[in-house]
Amino acid sequence: MAQKILITSALPYANGPLHFGHIAGAYLPGDCYARFQRLMGRDVLFLCGSDEYGVAITLSAEIAGRSPQEHVDLFHRVNEQFFQQLNFSFDHYSRTTWPGHVPTTQDFFLTLQKKGYIEERTENHLYSEKEERFLADRYVVGTCPKCGFTEARGDECQQCAASYEAIDLKHPRSKISGSPLTLKPSIHLYLRFDQFKDRLAEWIGQKPWKENVVRFAMHYIDDLKPRAITRDSSWGVPVPGYPDKVFYVWFDAPIGYISAAKEWAQKIGKPDRWEDYWLDQETKLVHFIGKDNIPFHAVFFPAMLMGQDLPYKLPDEIPANEFYLLEGRQFSKSDGWTIDLETFFQRYSADQIRYTIAANAPETADSEFSWKDFQSRCNAELLGKLGNFVNRVLVFTKQHCASHIPSRHALRPMDEEFLAQMKTLVETAEQNYEAFRLRKATQTLMELAQLGNVYFDAKKPWQQVKDPLRREELETVLSLSLECIKHLALIASPIIPTTAQTIWTMLGCVGVLAQSSWQKISQTSLPEGQSLGETVILFRKIENTEVEERIALLGKKMTKTPEPAISHTPLKPSISYEQFEPLDLRVAQVLEASSVPKSKKLLKLQLDLGFEKRTVVSGIALSYQPEQLIGRKVVLLANLAPATIMGIESQGMVLAAGQGQLLELPHIQDLPPGSVVS
Repeated sequence: MAQKILITSALPYANGPLHFGHIAGAYLPGDCYARFQRLMGRDVLFLCGSDEYGVAITLSAEIAGRSPQEHVDLFHRVNEQFFQQLNFSFDHYSRTTWPGHVPTTQDFFLTLQKKGYIEERTENHLYSEKEERFLADRYVVGTCPKCGFTEARGDECQQCAASYEAIDLKHPRSKISGSPLTLKPSIHLYLRFDQFKDRLAEWIGQKPWKENVVRFAMHYIDDLKPRAITRDSSWGVPVPGYPDKVFYVWFDAPIGYISAAKEWAQKIGKPDRWEDYWLDQETKLVHFIGKDNIPFHAVFFPAMLMGQDLPYKLPDEIPANEFYLLEGRQFSKSDGWTIDLETFFQRYSADQIRYTIAANAPETADSEFSWKDFQSRCNAELLGKLGNFVNRVLVFTKQHCASHIPSRHALRPMDEEFLAQMKTLVETAEQNYEAFRLRKATQTLMELAQLGNVYFDAKKPWQQVKDPLRREELETVLSLSLECIKHLALIASPIIPTTAQTIWTMLGCVGVLAQSSWQKISQTSLPEGQSLGETVILFRKIENTEVEERIALLGKKMTKTPEPAISHTPLKPSISYEQFEPLDLRVAQVLEASSVPKSKKLLKLQLDLGFEKRTVVSGIALSYQPEQLIGRKVVLLANLAPATIMGIESQGMVLAAGQGQLLELPHIQDLPPGSVVS
């Protein structure tokens, strides 16, 4: 039985759009690891989702004139679309406002309460008579008790940087209404983390984790105290037995990993399947997080798991990463110190930014994105080393071997050394991925590309082709060079999956590389005589002028674009089942995808219906790059009469959900092509 690996990336807070700084810490490393483990044949469940409760969301929603639900709906869609643009392979992307999250969180609490880990306290909290509610620190402003600054925030003074409790402010008032606040007693619940101190210390002491993770966690454990788990609010998971109380967002958010697994299990029609991962001690649980989340994943959530009756799996690995900056500073939309993502993805591919972040991942120290480094990595490495080698070998082989993989003949010492070096680099890449060393994995990829270039140049096949007596030598050189390209596609697949699939297809290999086997690909030679696919240019050169243009925009505050209001298209008139029944909806898998010339919105798709193949024109180009769709399963209206669109006969219609210009394809994972959708 394949080893089960449960992978989570920290739930992004649905209070604003994500940026590349977030991606470098918890998300790209998690996606690359999940993709690698699938190639290794492991049983992978990769989960993420939106963290949607908390005071910060209610405050932002009030300021924006939205309800909290409308607010999180907006940013859930925005961030999910961002992950799709970056080609992330979550098995399920959930959200903590889905109905199943409530009972899961409440069950956690009730078990902790039953076992004596919950303590009730009555304390004074700031109350607004005008608004008739208690106010959390984010809703409070006042005079700093340290320096006297009159506009200090509820938890920290932005002038002198002092930290304090909101009740310590002088002359506190509501940030929303400006009304004065008074102290009023309120009951709150605390989780007795102090009772888990010894168990946590013993457990973490056995972990060979990164030094910074262990040190950070042990620092918290040394001073572990009871921690409040409730808030006075109407937005959150209700606390059983305590009206008008909700759980503090830090308490319910990590439980979202478990509720996400439950939602995934329901989605695939096997509601108990989540237990195979979370309740099996043989499962390997890996949390990908940024360093600011270390205490929650290495201390608080493990203690909550220890306090349950069910045998929940504790994390085996927490490869926390450091911060990722932009040109030496933190990303800041308000200061204009950011990257306009809409423009970015119009000009550059997901693989270019995935590779750049991976090559400089903040694994042991803070690192940064710079436009010059981005240009250098794209031009010198992706284009100059990888793309150049792949293109020159494939073009030469197609010209001189009739577009087929040639035979391999007697090996010379240099050929044998080349094969041995390739084998070593593939093994090194495997070790790097297994140990969360993403930077070294990119280095190994480029070492292999450089090795191929050196071998090809040393062998000089352009001279061999002129001598008929050296034909076998020429074919061997090309065969081994193509073998190198195959290994490049394999090693590249977790980091730059679209490029890897393109290379795989150019080699004439069928199927989806990401669904293949690392061992089989690395140990099995390409078939002699296999027809090569169409050769395409993998990367374009990034010019100095466009980089200078991007750098010049940094620090310039952009005009704030109003966030789109949520509006819903009115329902159409009711129909009978008899009117719906004639529609033949089928699962289809995308084999090929390409842009339609002279159209910004259309893509030409080659679909596999299981029993036949179809060509369909779909208006999803503004939401999906062609390479993102290869291997994806879609829903096809299969009995729609053919129509000619932009000179192409479209044999059906791909279904997508829409909100404004944003389109999203339904997610189908397990059903085979041809399955009926009803």
